Amino acid sequence: MLKYRLIFGTLMTIGFIALILFDGWLDGSLNSQKPTDIQATLLAIFLVIVAVPVNLEFAALAANAGAKIFLPITITATILLSTGWYWAQFFQTAALFFTFIICFSALAVFLWQGVKYAGVGAFANCGANLLAIIYLGVLTSFIMAIRVEFGPVIFLMFIFVIKCSDIGAYTLGRLFGKHKFSPVISPKKTWEGMGGAVLFAAVVASIFALVFDIMPLWQAVVFGVVFAFIGQLGDLAESMFKRAAEQKDSSNTVPGFGGILDVIDSLLGSAVFAYLFFRIFL
Repeated sequence: MLKYRLIFGTLMTIGFIALILFDGWLDGSLNSQKPTDIQATLLAIFLVIVAVPVNLEFAALAANAGAKIFLPITITATILLSTGWYWAQFFQTAALFFTFIICFSALAVFLWQGVKYAGVGAFANCGANLLAIIYLGVLTSFIMAIRVEFGPVIFLMFIFVIKCSDIGAYTLGRLFGKHKFSPVISPKKTWEGMGGAVLFAAVVASIFALVFDIMPLWQAVVFGVVFAFIGQLGDLAESMFKRAAEQKDSSNTVPGFGGILDVIDSLLGSAVFAYLFFRIFL
């Protein structure tokens, strides 16, 4: 387990950094040249690709919990919503875009349920589908928003702070964990692990702040501490779904980690707060 985490974690990190840096080089946001009007094209493509497997994983969890996910609808909505800030660069109507996509998706869910299942499982099915659209589409959109509005360096700072808090929680939790943090939802999480999440996140945020002159050191420490907690709460949200589905992982797609949802859950729960933080303080 640990060996696979180290191997695949390292490979995913290198690959993702390369993607974001190359993306920034292509659109000019990484260097001194004038950035192009359209940012983060490669990240948008990446989110489109990821939308399919994460919806399949969520559908499997929902099925085990007794609900049916209407994949053609949720995948389409996830793709459109998660890349919403990218398309807003062309149309400048982000609020209207999001509103219409969410409304049309909800109506499509109701129609699918009515035609195929009538009233059977209506609350469970419609609720699960709307949850998938919000969770996988709307929350992911703020990941794109951070990249488009604040550039690749700040985007990588957000990603690294959240994922390093996961690493810190896992490492110190395994080494010293004794006191349960959330015994009902995720029994393996401990307060010692949370201390590791805070430590790792604060150090990484401080390094980014000092090296790239993003924000004052004290602000970086606050960012790290706060988002270590928020990231772990995002992880707990997915753990809640897995517990309802009686599954340990969302899938076995990523050796050592479980599914793609298990990799990105903490990012989904924290992106909107990070976007607000950067909007207010930068």
